[in-house]
Amino acid sequence: MRSLTWIAAMAGLSLAVSAAAQTPATTPVSPETRTTFVQVGRLLADPSSGVVQRDKTLVIRGNQIVEVRDGFVGEGDVVDLRRQFVLPGLIDSHVHLTGEQSPTSRLEGVTQSNTDQAFIGARNARKTLNAGFTTVADLGATNESIFALRDAIRRGDVVGPRIIAAGESVSIHGGHGDVNGYRDDIMHLFTGESICSGPEDCMRAVRLQVRSGADIIKITATGGVLSNTAAGLAQQFSEAELAAIVEAAHRMGRQVTAHAHGADGINSFLRAGGDSIEHGTYLDDESIRLMRREGVWLVPTLMAGDFVYRIASGPNNFFTPAQTAKALEAGPKMLDMARRAHEGGVRIAFGTDSGVSAHGDNAGEFALLVRAGLTPLEAIQTATVNAAAHLRISDSAGKLAVGMPADLIAVDGDPLSDVTELERVDFVMKGGAIIRGD
Repeated sequence: MRSLTWIAAMAGLSLAVSAAAQTPATTPVSPETRTTFVQVGRLLADPSSGVVQRDKTLVIRGNQIVEVRDGFVGEGDVVDLRRQFVLPGLIDSHVHLTGEQSPTSRLEGVTQSNTDQAFIGARNARKTLNAGFTTVADLGATNESIFALRDAIRRGDVVGPRIIAAGESVSIHGGHGDVNGYRDDIMHLFTGESICSGPEDCMRAVRLQVRSGADIIKITATGGVLSNTAAGLAQQFSEAELAAIVEAAHRMGRQVTAHAHGADGINSFLRAGGDSIEHGTYLDDESIRLMRREGVWLVPTLMAGDFVYRIASGPNNFFTPAQTAKALEAGPKMLDMARRAHEGGVRIAFGTDSGVSAHGDNAGEFALLVRAGLTPLEAIQTATVNAAAHLRISDSAGKLAVGMPADLIAVDGDPLSDVTELERVDFVMKGGAIIRGD
């Protein structure tokens, strides 16, 4: 039997972890006084303006930009980016760092521990940061793995992007987000506290996620492609459940984003007061009208649609029959969905669903957004100022300005002419520290 002293110590540790987990995902001011001069040839400091400045020096003290000077100045710690194009660190609003789709994914789900997944997440976080993404929103992982990784990065113990973490998705019993396709007794073991049925139970699930440390609440408003169940892609939560979830989250200061494919689930979530839509595959005219009226963000995750269709239709398909049918149905529709949303004036934020596709390949989303009708500048805006506004972190991400964290990337070419330049990032700075490049 464990001693009362041990129990008290663990209780104290639990409270400390919980408090740390709920610290806002912002960058503290560094007490360090070291000054770095970053000399920049072409600078897109504020993508909302589209203005490219030339021959500037960013003066960085500790982890913050303290001055932007004309010309190339500085002595001591000088970073020479005079031949490169510099823009703010990118933001991916939808990733899953602790895993990645593969032929062994279903086995890994029941063999890997939370600790295993946290270490896997650390590896994927480094890949993501090296690709130029200095901030991400992780929208689905075990609470223990992703909150530990988020906090380790925040402390500086692990190198990775800043993480806004949802933890476990709030989902219905048997739906997308619950455990499906295993033996019944196995599924009972892996069904977590965020799985719910009925308005009161779903409010409970939201509150427990907040208590566990969730920065944002992610729900699965409809069926999903990769859940191993033939339950379709339409609405799964009832309208009463959706209203209860949104009310509970908003009362506790959390925004709610919904995985949603079917138009019925999208529109019910929007009418319930939800804040953003992930995927949006079957959105209709009513969806577009509601999203414009309420200023709701769409995160289209075009890479995920492209990836699942290519796997499901290819010679090495490793999806189950239920997954394959949904992938073949939904995947090809997502590009046209994004085109209609953009033409309809819906606000779009960048998100890839990486973990479906490979981590580190996140910038492939830019070319797909351009294929959907966005200009290269608009595509860049989705991953900078738009994503920052969507995630409510505009005071600490999305642009380069005095008082902002020194999160920046550089490429050799001009991404405003060829957006695929962002797939070849060769310099990354996060919080004043050089992550990649010299």
